[in-house]
Amino acid sequence: MRFIMRAILKLLGWRIEGDLPAFNKCVIIFAPHTSNWDFVLMLMTRFCFKMDVAFLGKHTLFKPPLGWFFRWVGGIPVVRSSKNDVVQQVVAEIKNRESIQLALAPEGTRSKTQHWKSGFYHIAVQAGVPIVFTYLDTKTKTIGVGQYIQPTGDIRSDMAKIKDFYKDKAGIRPELASEIQIEDKRQSQ
Repeated sequence: MRFIMRAILKLLGWRIEGDLPAFNKCVIIFAPHTSNWDFVLMLMTRFCFKMDVAFLGKHTLFKPPLGWFFRWVGGIPVVRSSKNDVVQQVVAEIKNRESIQLALAPEGTRSKTQHWKSGFYHIAVQAGVPIVFTYLDTKTKTIGVGQYIQPTGDIRSDMAKIKDFYKDKAGIRPELASEIQIEDKRQSQ
């Protein structure tokens, strides 16, 4: 599968870059997320890097007829409108597994927003796992794995590093790129 996906991506003009760090547990963020094609490209890339990733998806994706497919590729359904604390549920899931690479799109949507959601950060901090930066860049037709950080709990300092990494990456629909900043409601509590 790895060879096939690399060949398809190459035929489409994409270059694969970087190496996935050998962490048993981590949060993998993918940005910029501006199109439905991001998911398709990252799913293909998953095979190129031999990733065994889990991801959170809107619960409606897991209904027939395609629900089996999203579970098979690592999907974990979440009810976003629920009053349940999704962060705590995901942290518990990470702590209960021997190995998990949880892939998240920090924007939380393909639409332009004024900020990223902070859940990915809080999940990593509370689970005590690193955050690995993966990306898609249409300017260079590159999909890859960049650097990683072990979050310190100082969200502003850590976000400055994340913003610096992603500042020059362009998504499929750059006009829909979200601001790389956090509106963190937990900080004010």
